Amino acid sequence: MCYILFVRMTALLLRGFIMIIQMFNGWYFFWILLGAALIVGLYFGLRKASPLTQKEVLFGLLAFAFVMFFLKAYFPPYSLDEARKLRDSWFVNICAANVGLFPFLFFSKNKYVKDYMFYLGMLSGLIALFYPQDPLSKADQITDFWDILLFYDHHWTLLAVPLLMVLWGHHKLSYKRIFSAPVGLLLLMLFIMLNQIFQSELGFIPMRGDDLLHTNYKNTSYIWGPGTNDAIGNFLALFCPKFFTVIPIGEFAGQEKYWPWFWLIFPVFILVTPLSFGLCMIFDHRNFGQDVKQLFAKLRKTKVSA
Repeated sequence: MCYILFVRMTALLLRGFIMIIQMFNGWYFFWILLGAALIVGLYFGLRKASPLTQKEVLFGLLAFAFVMFFLKAYFPPYSLDEARKLRDSWFVNICAANVGLFPFLFFSKNKYVKDYMFYLGMLSGLIALFYPQDPLSKADQITDFWDILLFYDHHWTLLAVPLLMVLWGHHKLSYKRIFSAPVGLLLLMLFIMLNQIFQSELGFIPMRGDDLLHTNYKNTSYIWGPGTNDAIGNFLALFCPKFFTVIPIGEFAGQEKYWPWFWLIFPVFILVTPLSFGLCMIFDHRNFGQDVKQLFAKLRKTKVSA
């Protein structure tokens, strides 16, 4: 009781200090600029440090985000809502899953794994920070103050660590490996879908019963479909073939129903691949340019010899 009273009193005190985050208002830009300043500060502050020190700092950022992800259960609003604590203290969306995976992927020497970290970390971080859907959707941002802090910490970490990893030379990108991004994202979404089913079967979230494919059921990563009146979901649906939007066989054949996970295959490849290529060109444009020149040179030789 005392703890709940303390939380409420803290919220009232913060009400005069923490402004509501809205698109393009002062606090929207404050969090973006603060995170950018921290990344720039880390880059120049540790640019001449030893590779070991740089790696220790990067892993420290990932480890902090990982620990805070699970400790959030002891902060409001989760500490005030047992059902929400059980439901959301899992890897329920793309960014949450990456917060759990990145500390372990960081030690991998596989180039495709590091590519995945860079592309997914950069894309998910940038999208979430420039369109902070989670803070914007909260009815009471004051009560959810700590959750909003974690939102920005997690997404800036997902963005900053892979970026600094490349800027400091711990990983080198190649445009020839950009497909690691869409493939990795689809595998991650498959994991999220299985995780949700597992949660449901254990009772952490309500059982679906006969409505297993309901598109509005814990659909933060659009696993089950585009949802209803969702701008992002509707945009993704533009790239989904009609085949993946109807039940193909059985009693309900022909009924509209998005295939869980499968419906995202085309949207992910169509959208994530060029975005990843664009990010890659910032660092690998010279190799790409040289390969293009060599290709045209070979084509000219082939044409002359013919």
